[in-house]
Amino acid sequence: MIIRRERPADHDAVRALHEAAFGRDVEARLLDELREDAGFLPHLSLVAVDGNRIVGHVIATRGWLEPFGTPVLGLGPLGVHPDAQGHGVGTALVHALIAVAEACDERLVALLGAPGYYGRFGFVRSTEVGIESPDPAWGEHFQARQLSGRPLQGTFRYADPFGRL
Repeated sequence: MIIRRERPADHDAVRALHEAAFGRDVEARLLDELREDAGFLPHLSLVAVDGNRIVGHVIATRGWLEPFGTPVLGLGPLGVHPDAQGHGVGTALVHALIAVAEACDERLVALLGAPGYYGRFGFVRSTEVGIESPDPAWGEHFQARQLSGRPLQGTFRYADPFGRL
């Protein structure tokens, strides 16, 4: 398996992968909108390829912290084809995404997800690092990982397409 940047020729396969992974098209539609949004960062849209087949995908888009508009990243969606789940594909994708983000001097990545899964990558409840969730009801599921620089504070905002879910 290799991890590489997503290419335009991959879009249909990535869309089908997210539909299979989640059993619905919400994440696939979100991904389509994220690619068209000003917050899209092509270098942070990665695929896992096994042979000639895309088996996983992860994306991080530009988010920000209010009230000052500090640029940060929002991770998601992360999808792995059902027949490739449980084989380390998602783990490899998240590690690769964090490595690219760090190499690009990003300061923080936030996400909405399972604490038991994302905790192994250094994510903690966002409030532990001074970041408020866009929706307080998300509680411990809204997580953040500081990458570099001095600690940040503020309320996280995702790229605009997330608000249209």
